[in-house]
Amino acid sequence: MKGKTLGKRASGFVMLFILAALGLQQPLLSQARPTYTNPIISGFYPDPSICRVGNDYYLVNSTFAYFPGINVFHSSDLVHWELIGYVLNNPEQFNLDGQGVSRGIFAPAIRYHDGTFYVTCTLVDIGGNFVATAKNPAGPWSAPAWLPQVNGIDPSLFFDDNGKAYLIFNSNPPDDKSLYSGHRTIRMRDFDAESLKVTGEERILINGGTDIAKKPVWIEGPHIFKKDGAYYMICAEGGTADQHSEVVFKSSGVYGPYVSYKNNPILTQRQLDPKREYAITSTGHADFVETPSGEWWAVFLGCRPYKPYEGEYYNTGRETFMAPVQWNDGWPIINPGRAEVQYRYPYPIWPTSDSVDMPTSGNFLSRDEFDSIELNPNWVFLRTPHEKWFELARKKGCLSMRLRPETCAGSKNPSFVGRRQKNLIGTATTALLFNPKGENEKAGLVIFQNEKHFYYLCKSVEGSIPVIQLYRSASGGGPSATMELLASSTLGKEESESEVSLRIEAKEDTYSFSYTCTPGHWILLKESVDAKFLSTRIAGGFVGCMFGLYATSLDKPTASFAEYDWFEYSGQDAVYQ
Repeated sequence: MKGKTLGKRASGFVMLFILAALGLQQPLLSQARPTYTNPIISGFYPDPSICRVGNDYYLVNSTFAYFPGINVFHSSDLVHWELIGYVLNNPEQFNLDGQGVSRGIFAPAIRYHDGTFYVTCTLVDIGGNFVATAKNPAGPWSAPAWLPQVNGIDPSLFFDDNGKAYLIFNSNPPDDKSLYSGHRTIRMRDFDAESLKVTGEERILINGGTDIAKKPVWIEGPHIFKKDGAYYMICAEGGTADQHSEVVFKSSGVYGPYVSYKNNPILTQRQLDPKREYAITSTGHADFVETPSGEWWAVFLGCRPYKPYEGEYYNTGRETFMAPVQWNDGWPIINPGRAEVQYRYPYPIWPTSDSVDMPTSGNFLSRDEFDSIELNPNWVFLRTPHEKWFELARKKGCLSMRLRPETCAGSKNPSFVGRRQKNLIGTATTALLFNPKGENEKAGLVIFQNEKHFYYLCKSVEGSIPVIQLYRSASGGGPSATMELLASSTLGKEESESEVSLRIEAKEDTYSFSYTCTPGHWILLKESVDAKFLSTRIAGGFVGCMFGLYATSLDKPTASFAEYDWFEYSGQDAVYQ
């Protein structure tokens, strides 16, 4: 990828290098650690799971109906993360046709044992639970080994220090008889790491949650780890909205019984004033990692509402946050000594670099000139692409996308590539060469949450007149009836034949849409468009918004192409100033 990324990195780097140049050693500098900013991976990257191998850390997230599935991030300091690959990138093995945007991949967990990486996960509504393995976390990964005996979601492996392995997961209540809505269990099966199969009897470790008399809901996301001879199990509880939390249990044996910590939950924000400024909410679904120096840290999901005093509205989805873990009387506490999860903490270990291909958090600018031989891996597809409808060699320095009948309002794979909205305040811009041959042909830039919640800024024609149009998704009877025209602007003859730039600006609770055929002279098509329409609270589901390059012929075949010359994203959040 040619171009540049410019990020506002953690404070203290200048001092770090000055002191290093003076020959001072790291222990002497430990009191001057720079700070990092949360979330460590912004945009919708929920359900984080993490493992350490030596001095390297690897992290995976839920990807739902986007392809490739299950991103793998790498870091050497827990702050600067780089996307190194995907677990599921073979279309023949990972078919998401017909899946809603918030279905598909739920809650992967990554573990390492004896030279092999393991990812366990649930492919909801299709294949169920599976495990994939790799010697190199960047890939290639094995084909999914399915676990049909495991009835539930959120599987996670635990390798004991005696070499035995176990799979724990969320499942139904005992005898499938719910005592209340949200009643779930945590169960365990022995696991054969050679055959990749569960063995032995199924055991119920937790029934209901921390205190079944209080009817705790949705105990899920379990992970087991061992410390000082004791077994600890951490789980999410309370659902994934503002009542979300993380709880912990302890046992002297791997099979239990597991005793709930008397001061559970060990992480939640539900007791705090929802109208507080710069709120972080819905924290939970955590995983732990220990650094070589013996410090413990938790990664977990959280949300950043842009107008907390108006309600829980956010468009960036559930993101990956990190906070320290402290051990008190044999129990772990996340974010010790504080009620509120912080936007800034001291680095967990001494920073190794502030240079990554694309920053995963903070304020930054990123530009893709489309001059590589392969599409940058940060682009993702909506469901599985079964044919090659895009090219990087057709027109040098452009991403060429063939218009196809599929739409992003449907349930198949449209001509769409997307990147996450990673900031509450941000701008996505692209330059487009496109000559539509009919009113059904449209190409442009979309801000997309799900099939029924998106805005589409595009070039098309009305009659025979070239226009720039802004649509909002709407219900209807078929692909061509699923958009409502909000605004339209006519292009002159010279403008219609030239490159047009399209821009969508996110301003917390509104979006603005602009275009230009003359660099530097933007024409505002419509401003102050309701962003809450794309928020999780209104749109539902488990994902966040995507800025997408999107071209469609609205249910009619065509041979037309749209050429995207470049794409640029810039993001800036007030809390990082």
